[in-house]
Amino acid sequence: MQPATFESLVDSQTPDLWQIETRGPGPQGALPLTDELLRNAPSGDLFGLTQNAGMGWPVAEVLRPQYLILSTQGGIRGEDGRPIALGYHTGHYEVGLLMRAAAEEIDRLEGLPFAGYVSDPCDGRTQGTTGMMDSLPYRNDAAIVLRRLIRSLPVREGVVGVATCDKGLPAMMMALASMHDLPCVIVPGGVTLPPISGEDTGKVQSIGARYAKGEISLEHAAEAGCRACGSAGGGCQFLGTAATSQVVAEALGMSLPHAALAPSGQPIWLDIAVRSARAVVTQRLTGLSMNKILTADSLHNAMVVHAACGGSTNLLLHIPAIAFAAGLERPQVEEWNRINLATPRLVDCLPNGPVGHPTVRFFLAGGVPELMLHLRALGLLRLNALTATGKPLGDVLEWWEKSERRERVRQVLRERDGVDPDDVVMPPAQAKARGLTSTVCFPRGNIAPEGSVVKATSIDKSTLDANGVYHKIGRVRFFATEREAIRAVKGQSQPAVQAGDILILAGRGPLGCGMEETYQITSSLRYLPFGKEVTLITDARFSGVSTGACIGHVGPEALAGGPIGKLRDHDLIEVRIDTRNLTGSINFIGEGDATFTAEHGARILAGRTPHPKLAPDPELPADTRLWAALQQLGGGTWGGCVYDVDAIVNALANAPRMGSAPYSLSGEGSSSVNPAAGTSIPESGADLLATTHGRSSC
Repeated sequence: MQPATFESLVDSQTPDLWQIETRGPGPQGALPLTDELLRNAPSGDLFGLTQNAGMGWPVAEVLRPQYLILSTQGGIRGEDGRPIALGYHTGHYEVGLLMRAAAEEIDRLEGLPFAGYVSDPCDGRTQGTTGMMDSLPYRNDAAIVLRRLIRSLPVREGVVGVATCDKGLPAMMMALASMHDLPCVIVPGGVTLPPISGEDTGKVQSIGARYAKGEISLEHAAEAGCRACGSAGGGCQFLGTAATSQVVAEALGMSLPHAALAPSGQPIWLDIAVRSARAVVTQRLTGLSMNKILTADSLHNAMVVHAACGGSTNLLLHIPAIAFAAGLERPQVEEWNRINLATPRLVDCLPNGPVGHPTVRFFLAGGVPELMLHLRALGLLRLNALTATGKPLGDVLEWWEKSERRERVRQVLRERDGVDPDDVVMPPAQAKARGLTSTVCFPRGNIAPEGSVVKATSIDKSTLDANGVYHKIGRVRFFATEREAIRAVKGQSQPAVQAGDILILAGRGPLGCGMEETYQITSSLRYLPFGKEVTLITDARFSGVSTGACIGHVGPEALAGGPIGKLRDHDLIEVRIDTRNLTGSINFIGEGDATFTAEHGARILAGRTPHPKLAPDPELPADTRLWAALQQLGGGTWGGCVYDVDAIVNALANAPRMGSAPYSLSGEGSSSVNPAAGTSIPESGADLLATTHGRSSC
């Protein structure tokens, strides 16, 4: 490709270039205005009718009830399916088709459809890059913009939210959850198919590490990387954050039954959008709204389903945020632990075993309703929770159990893939016999006094003792950046990470880098032969693919003074995780040749200074620094990384300020306050927290 000439940049020779019109006739006819409208309607409502007609909608129909369809669409897809411009990921590439199907149904039902777009990034694409520093903060940004778009269509009667992936779908759920009095339905964007021959999108993200360690050839890496996506649209084929978010949306009752994880681009996928549009119109006619669907009971059901499917630990950030948006009490660690202890894992889906089926098989095995049948039999669900259908969950499950839909999709799985549906969504006795363990454990200790998270179900079974306990004592390999850590995992820096190491990755929480997702490390450890013998402990987060013991969300984070940031190379660490009883501990127990109790270790750590390499990432964007400070005031990672407006306003009101004139601050749901005069503005999240210690809303 050659640089363009100056002439081609400043002018063109297109033949019809100068056929320029300076006036147009405008739509024919007249708006269906009334005396009442002209006298009492806001001017914005009237101008909106003009805009509707100007875009070409039939003038006689512009007073129809308005419904907004929001999506995370990305890319430009041609009518023939070929890309005109690529999206960030397959998950949002085809969702415009869902929007169109929903819009056509709203039109058929004599509603007036509107569409808006807030695209989303790809966590897979940003792994190991500075783009990951914007990932989790983007969720909050997108939720804000989505809410603003909803409010900016003042006479909307309901909202259909179409989304699929790691940040777009949680953001959409947060936005719709906050529309308490509005009819809303989520349309999950579905999943991409696995390749006929090749690796899934979870495993393929480790080709760099496996090649660097000599596990695969260059040719294998190139071919596997090319063909991992078996279809152009849909979220990943494994039960990571994207797929788990779809499951949770349905479990909350925000989606229609059997909507999560449908194969993108296929008729059964499009049909979900049609019926969802029908549902939001029906909700309006029957008076059903979000605050009647999102309740403490539906939140409980979502947490139970999350545990039963072995979903991504990232939902421990997103479910509390959705609850907060809905005005519900956010679940605490104790509630997560109680539910995970009581709920068996029943789903065999990538990246978990024993087989590891792709997500489309979870859908064909019956998906969320099939899983809920087993959970109902165990007495773990609250069946009175309303769903997007307007019916309580108990009625939905009665329908599903006897439905033709259930029989037909399960038969497809048998015939097409030769898989018994009960081997994907298992009856409890079968799951127990095959060694499936509960999902999430929350280890504490002198490294994580506020707690941490480990996906116990992902720990390689060969590393457990006869009682299902993972017990490791090893020496620390300390890293303050993901870049250094992955180089050592790949063997590109010395000493290389090896079996038995306790890999500490600190300073990667919100204040350090926006709480990056360390998937490239966890996936590499999973697919390298020695990886199951390496323990990872970090204040960052990760999605579903892990092995060994990958422990994240360590609190407090290192840059908030957490003891994880005071560890040093060669410190001795003891990790104990009981995968059956879901208890665990992570403790510093020795330095040099000396060993001591966890209590003595806590005293040593308290007297240590932070690791000399510990610092906020030099490339940390200012936007992310601001997000980190604000979410800390909303309860931090254990509170869902939300913006608690009351807490933020209160903090600003009481912080020292430049100048001397008093002023007031107010926000939605907050009363005016008058801060004392001051002389400076806090420079960082830590400074802001220091001025508001004890005032956070958790």
